[in-house]
Amino acid sequence: MFRSKRSGLVRRLWRSRVVPDREEGSGGGCGGDEDGSLGSRAEPAPRAREGGGCGRSEVRSVAPRRLRDAVGPRGALIAGRRRRTGGPPRPVSEPGAGAGGSPLDVVEPGGPGWLPESDCETVTCCLFSERDAAGAPRDSGDPQARQSPEPEEGGGPRSREARSRLLLLEQELKTVTYSLLKRLKERSLDTLLEAVESRGGVPGGCVLVPRADLRLGGQPAPPQLLLGRLFRWPDLQHAVELKPLCGCHSFAAAADGPTVCCNPYHFSRLCGPESPPPPYSRLSPPDQHKPLDLSDSTLSYTETEATNSLITAPGEFSDASMSPDATKPSHWCSVAYWEHRTRVGRLYAVYDQAVSIFYDLPQGSGFCLGQLNLEQRSESVRRTRSKIGFGILLSKEPDGVWAYNRGEHPIFVNSPTLDAPGGRALVVRKVPPGYSIKVFDFERSGLLQHADAAHGPYDPHSVRISFAKGWGPCYSRQFITSCPCWLEILLNNHR
Repeated sequence: MFRSKRSGLVRRLWRSRVVPDREEGSGGGCGGDEDGSLGSRAEPAPRAREGGGCGRSEVRSVAPRRLRDAVGPRGALIAGRRRRTGGPPRPVSEPGAGAGGSPLDVVEPGGPGWLPESDCETVTCCLFSERDAAGAPRDSGDPQARQSPEPEEGGGPRSREARSRLLLLEQELKTVTYSLLKRLKERSLDTLLEAVESRGGVPGGCVLVPRADLRLGGQPAPPQLLLGRLFRWPDLQHAVELKPLCGCHSFAAAADGPTVCCNPYHFSRLCGPESPPPPYSRLSPPDQHKPLDLSDSTLSYTETEATNSLITAPGEFSDASMSPDATKPSHWCSVAYWEHRTRVGRLYAVYDQAVSIFYDLPQGSGFCLGQLNLEQRSESVRRTRSKIGFGILLSKEPDGVWAYNRGEHPIFVNSPTLDAPGGRALVVRKVPPGYSIKVFDFERSGLLQHADAAHGPYDPHSVRISFAKGWGPCYSRQFITSCPCWLEILLNNHR
């Protein structure tokens, strides 16, 4: 039957959604970093399933499939037979053997494919738990059948009820999603699919839709919430948890405007003071500024050069780039890239409202860390650089400076305005993938008593961001200079 391109794009988008059960069984992703797991994955990577339907197999437990992939259908069958074999080796039927060939292979002890009896006892496969060596269903009186654990998904009434409820929710989600996607034009569907399949590497333009009264599970589901939950964050509950990125239509538009952008990669999840992640470390006042030792020439170079190049009268809180009287635009911040205690490359001045800082980005411009060469790099630096990926998006907004983690690994942030009110302890915050955090608050920075913090070199307008590795008393790295790859953001305004 003839199918239009639009319907094909809609089906591809549906197959590219994040399925929580599949992702939990996956061994990849950003979880399990040596600096501490994220608890629950903040943004599972969507996996496109080009062949196959969108039915029961997508919401079932993946434990049997994972075991089959690890052992293999034939290996699991042979191992299961040998596990039940107590004497000499038995003939094993070779799958696909014809009538004219040798139908039987004998597994000799010590030969290829042979496993000791003790090893085979640990190999089980639920795919063959109900069949004997000849492929026939096993009698219920067989002691081996009674000992074989039944798959969890084939349990009692509770399991069946849970599966039924899950399938109903899945069907409702599919119906609501299709009703939304079918409203989009072909070009918008192309843009949305490119953003989803590139996982934000090519975010594309805005995908505008009218504000619709969609409901999911009896609750309102705005378009940005629905697609954000579908393609990025299955645990997303409310639209207020989302923050539109600068440059998006929803960033400048009124909250009750007639249209809204539903491109999930034009949004990030808020990492506010009242929401996780909590502060990871609080350093004691005598130690909080040890990373920047003025006796180190390489460390003092950034502070000295930045102070000389970023000229602003003391106490002046206006940004030259925003002044209409400015003869030429001025940069609002400078970015320095460090590897341990060595600064690599020159200061990168930022003039635009937002800048991407990345190692490898399919499309876009900004500060590419992958092009910064160093003669000798340690193995830890190489490993960490490979984790930077899409990096971060740094943006200057009316209320402050925001950092959006575009990569697949967490970043760790330290800023004077992230410290506890009235406290002198340094706070390091962990920002999971897909989250944004206000790394510098303009209003709060004017209220800080900088004169009280006089323990060593201190810049009240400096933000430090470490890729993938945290520092502080919770880690083996006590100071940021022990982190393999980190950034120093030197702000020009408020200086």
